[in-house]
Amino acid sequence: MNNWAPHSWRKKPIRQVPTYPDAETLRKVLDQLSGSPPLVFFGETRRLRAQLAEVCEGRSFLLQGGDCAESFAEFNEANVKNTFRVLLQMAIVMTYAAACPIVKVGRLGGQFAKPRSSDVERQGDVELPSYRGDIINSIKFDEKSRIPDPERMLKAYAQAANTVNLLRGLSHGGYANLQEVHGWNLDYISNTPAYQRYEEVARLIDDAIAFMKACGIDPAKMAEIQGVDFYTSHEALLLSYEEALTRKDPVSCEWYDTSAHLLWLGYRTRHLDEAHVEYLRGIENPLAAKVGPESTFDEIMGLVQTLNPMNKPGRLTLVCRYGADNIGEKLAKLIRDVTAEGAKVVWSCDPMHGNTIKSAGGLKTRPFEKILLEVQRFFEIHRAEGTHAGGIHLELTGQDVTECTGGAIAVTDENLKSRYHTHCDPRLNGDQGLELAFLISEALSRERTARKADLEKLA
Repeated sequence: MNNWAPHSWRKKPIRQVPTYPDAETLRKVLDQLSGSPPLVFFGETRRLRAQLAEVCEGRSFLLQGGDCAESFAEFNEANVKNTFRVLLQMAIVMTYAAACPIVKVGRLGGQFAKPRSSDVERQGDVELPSYRGDIINSIKFDEKSRIPDPERMLKAYAQAANTVNLLRGLSHGGYANLQEVHGWNLDYISNTPAYQRYEEVARLIDDAIAFMKACGIDPAKMAEIQGVDFYTSHEALLLSYEEALTRKDPVSCEWYDTSAHLLWLGYRTRHLDEAHVEYLRGIENPLAAKVGPESTFDEIMGLVQTLNPMNKPGRLTLVCRYGADNIGEKLAKLIRDVTAEGAKVVWSCDPMHGNTIKSAGGLKTRPFEKILLEVQRFFEIHRAEGTHAGGIHLELTGQDVTECTGGAIAVTDENLKSRYHTHCDPRLNGDQGLELAFLISEALSRERTARKADLEKLA
């Protein structure tokens, strides 16, 4: 790493980043961010890497989810808290069925920048620069709003700091106590089939805690029951912001991006000899990279070797976004080839991006049945290959939205626009997230049973 520095990405070609017209304001903003406190800490990030190593070895499962793109306008305590609640509920369902730890990572506290398929957006006869997330410009469709504004980075940092602080409080301040499992419900899903199933799991957990108390074990003295580890993540897209929040650990002399615990490469920025790969290869955070139907084996192995040259488990997650109709043999072959190279990676499923369509009314949406199908096939493929389906990566929210069609409380094309609030891509709502958690829990339970049978045969 002698040839790496936090700024070395600036010598490489770069995509998906804005050109700021006001260079002096940009310099001042980056100077201010460079002197600002870190949003996350070295020890937290190392702890996440250790937990992801357990995922890599097949002993844990990764649940990663949250907003497609965080917005300034919709930021409030309730929205953050409700997304946290959904992820807690999903994690409890999976933990109970799989009898393994669930590593919980939010797409929160920094997911402000979005890659776009086109540099411009057209409405009628008017063409303007594309919206690239609130950290860069505004979703409002007028010329002034679409000019990249560096001062938006300061607002993003402040909102991220507030979000991270709230999440720390929720995680370890008593709210996430396992004895409060019934209190995590969201009112709008309290009468749904998925929530009724969740309540059954919660009652079983109550019984287990009561049994512990009867045996003389005090849950109040057990840290594992009092709270949870919860981490933040976002796509490392706006590299000037990421560089400004890069810090060196004075003990280990390693570099960390302190804007989040985990950073990922998007599908459009994973090019080997370009700026985003160059930046990420030098930081010690756990990393992820999106891969899909167009990804080649040589390209993926190049990423694996560049981002994880020491082949450490927990360092790199491959987030597979194929789509329900394309996952089949393509993913199976990739798993075989990467495994044959001895590469230590976490395999995670992103069932959202490959299943995006336009509704009859022209809104971007994702059919829930396609999301479920891709997740089912992801687990089936890993079981057939003898590998561990290690994680799930979701765009979801605790808000009562209608953005993805389907689910037990069916969202139809006709009622999509009734509560369609996303700033970019459609998200699962709380009920759909909980329904998906039960599907994953069943798959994890089958994997656990099959692994136990395999061990008994070897014995």
